Amino acid sequence: MAPIIEVTHLSKHYGRLRAVDDVSFHVEPGEIFGFLGPNGAGKTTTIHALCTLLQPTAGAATVAGYDVATRPHDVRRSIGIIFQDSSLDERLTAYENLNFHGILYHLPRAVRRQRIDEVLQLVDLAPRRHAIVKTFSGGMKRRLEMARGLLHHPKVLFLDEPTLGLDPQSRSHMWEYLRALRAREGITMFLTTHYMDEAEDCDRIAVIDHGKIIALDTPAGLKRQYGGGDRLTLRTEDDAATAEALQQRCRVSVERSEEGLRIALTNGHAGLPEVLAACPSKIVALDLHHPSLDDVFLRLTGRGMRDTDANELDQLRSFRKKWNLRT
Repeated sequence: MAPIIEVTHLSKHYGRLRAVDDVSFHVEPGEIFGFLGPNGAGKTTTIHALCTLLQPTAGAATVAGYDVATRPHDVRRSIGIIFQDSSLDERLTAYENLNFHGILYHLPRAVRRQRIDEVLQLVDLAPRRHAIVKTFSGGMKRRLEMARGLLHHPKVLFLDEPTLGLDPQSRSHMWEYLRALRAREGITMFLTTHYMDEAEDCDRIAVIDHGKIIALDTPAGLKRQYGGGDRLTLRTEDDAATAEALQQRCRVSVERSEEGLRIALTNGHAGLPEVLAACPSKIVALDLHHPSLDDVFLRLTGRGMRDTDANELDQLRSFRKKWNLRT
């Protein structure tokens, strides 16, 4: 089956600034594809190009089989978007917001009404269909935005930090809806997030930094390749003697720190019994850390997910204003 999204040597330049620099990747039908990177890394620019909001400088991209440059209207009919910031009209009811969206997509009245009923049921908002959106909680508004993005049966749903600002319970419910949606409709999801636990739910993840894709694999594959392996932190009554004994008996790398002894293990669960058996001193504290996506992200980019490269963002905004470009 052909990829639902295919990006080939995509670039977007603003003068000397390369916001996106020769990016290539593909997304399979029905996949939940994560797109991660520090702020200013090129995520938004790439997504805007895929959603036909921005003309690339070079390269090509297709979404649902349509070229984003030559067939933008077909692309727009094939995608749904849940923006990071709310774009609902809070003066209207839930039904009126969806009805207006359906009119914009030229859905016939009968089809529009049926589909509004379906998506409101899907996101558990049917009882509030005639309530003014201003009275909704943050989680309810996000669910209504999801319903709006699904109204016209899109093949690809773009989600730009869909759970930003939601409480943990609302975030959990949102992901229940997304997983149920994929199971029910087989929709492809292209996701950006700053929450690593959400990224774990992706089938594959691409990490972008300074406009380039620097890693692409499954969450497990990324952790194996870039996570640095399992790490055991051990404190004993005599760390010096323990470090010497472990290096001789287990042939492991041992590093002294304020926390105790840091021991690198290829497979923590398999290697732990041998290390514990070789300890000559009483163990005071023990912690076995498996690599996480946070570890991967820090190792690849040198920054945390919420670190902001303000200079890059300010430079990009100034170029956009100077060139009067839609980005």
